Amino acid sequence: MFNNIEAVLFDLDGTLIDSAPDLGAAADQMRTDRGLSSYSLDLYRPMAGAGARGMLAQAFGMTPEHPDFPAMREEFFVNYELRMTVSTSIFDGVAEMLEALQLRQLRWGIVTNKSMRFTDPLTRSMPLLAAAEVVISGDTTPHAKPHPAPLLEAARRLGVDPGRCIYVGDDERDIVAGHAAGMATVAATYGYLGAQTDITRWNAHASINSPLELLQRIAVA
Repeated sequence: MFNNIEAVLFDLDGTLIDSAPDLGAAADQMRTDRGLSSYSLDLYRPMAGAGARGMLAQAFGMTPEHPDFPAMREEFFVNYELRMTVSTSIFDGVAEMLEALQLRQLRWGIVTNKSMRFTDPLTRSMPLLAAAEVVISGDTTPHAKPHPAPLLEAARRLGVDPGRCIYVGDDERDIVAGHAAGMATVAATYGYLGAQTDITRWNAHASINSPLELLQRIAVA
């Protein structure tokens, strides 16, 4: 049980929203544009939290070290930009969870590694996300997660001590960043975690199997 909490910060993809269908479609279009067979969403979903790096790895077995990676990543970005709100949705329970946080007078915000190029239009297009008090993108600060800088910037903008914040995310780098920022950490297991992922190795302070479970972890003031 977390006590004396004033704010809850969330990762975006795989934690608040299911963007895997649009991310996967953007990568799969690159395959079909090249005359290659289409892959199913099930193949892309486990790597959706890794963004372009994960999608290109699944679609082409390509790593960032490949000389064509920058050009392929930009092509993926263009595809994604054109369709990033087509099939993306809020995870079940997120709306009710955020409403409950507000009723408890707990502030909330978003800290994602997604660049502002995508984060800003995406959050503006979803009224629920547009209500976030702070949104920090992967390029808001000089460092992205797992560096603590984005989380500390979010706390600074909220005017809340990091020690009174919880950070919720579905990737190990989220938990690493939360620890480094001095925040309580919660691993969201309902997002894109594959069956082989051992979240106990992340050393999160807690884990949740659904968004509403978070409410059970926070003591009511």
